[in-house]
Amino acid sequence: MADGGQDGNRPHQQNLQGLLHMAIEAGTMSDSAPQTEPMSEERRQWLQQAMNSAFSGQVDEVKIMKECLKELSNETHNGDEEDAKEQALELLADLCDNLDNASDFCKLGGMNLLLSRYVNCPQAELRWRSADLIGICSQNVPFVQETALRLGAVKILLQLLDLDSNDQVRIKALFAISCLVREQEEGLAEFLKQDGFSVLMRAMQSDAQKLKVKSAFLLQNLLISHPEHKGTLCSMGMVQQLVSLLHTDHSPFHEHVLGALCSFVTDFPQAVSECRVPELAFEDLLKERCQLLEKKEEFQEELEYCKSLLQICFQKTPEDRSMDR
Repeated sequence: MADGGQDGNRPHQQNLQGLLHMAIEAGTMSDSAPQTEPMSEERRQWLQQAMNSAFSGQVDEVKIMKECLKELSNETHNGDEEDAKEQALELLADLCDNLDNASDFCKLGGMNLLLSRYVNCPQAELRWRSADLIGICSQNVPFVQETALRLGAVKILLQLLDLDSNDQVRIKALFAISCLVREQEEGLAEFLKQDGFSVLMRAMQSDAQKLKVKSAFLLQNLLISHPEHKGTLCSMGMVQQLVSLLHTDHSPFHEHVLGALCSFVTDFPQAVSECRVPELAFEDLLKERCQLLEKKEEFQEELEYCKSLLQICFQKTPEDRSMDR
């Protein structure tokens, strides 16, 4: 996936050691970051203890996760403690790229802690790191997905995606949602129950380019893997809303909207009919876009989407021509 790693065989010992060393060194290099306070002795001691326990011989990754969860369970909220919590979440994200560690993290109560305390905490840095960790843990691990769904993760994450004021939080919430609904029937059912498609559409109407692109990409994926929901989306006016997004200044985001529309109209006449509504002026838009992109190599995929939509939606069939006569 676009966010978060997939390789469960990463060299964790080197990654973790480097991360901890960097964190400790960063706290002593105040001259390179004058806007931050030097690392407190308490924070340095915690990181040093984590490193000592991690790298004295064979790495005990479960022990490291327990130490991180202990830090995250601490209720204090001063600046040094917040920094330590950020480091703990970063360390857990690295560890939980490993599928076994992701499962162990849930068994240790980590998913419950993230969803009950951190995804809605006041600090945006902790919110986005928590949403990111939920996504990392949930990738391709059914036990973790089931645990997260049982704890109401989809509803909580959709609220973050829809309402959070921080774009990075919204992007990471979308990543976690994707990990819980793609190829996961129970997760998709909850997504539909919580009106997830409407939330996706509102995300595509945001000002954050990365969020818009990733929302359109998820919509396209769901249309391909679950065409049975196309009727529901048509009844929501999704075709009209997608076309309206194209009636704006051209941007790379449009490629993903056109890709979603291609998936929508494929083998689905109702969506084709809606694309033909004269008020949308969709045929003219597609023709103008083809002219705009014809000789621009970097937009060839978008151009192919435009040509496909013209052919599917507006090229007259023999039956159409006979009716004209």
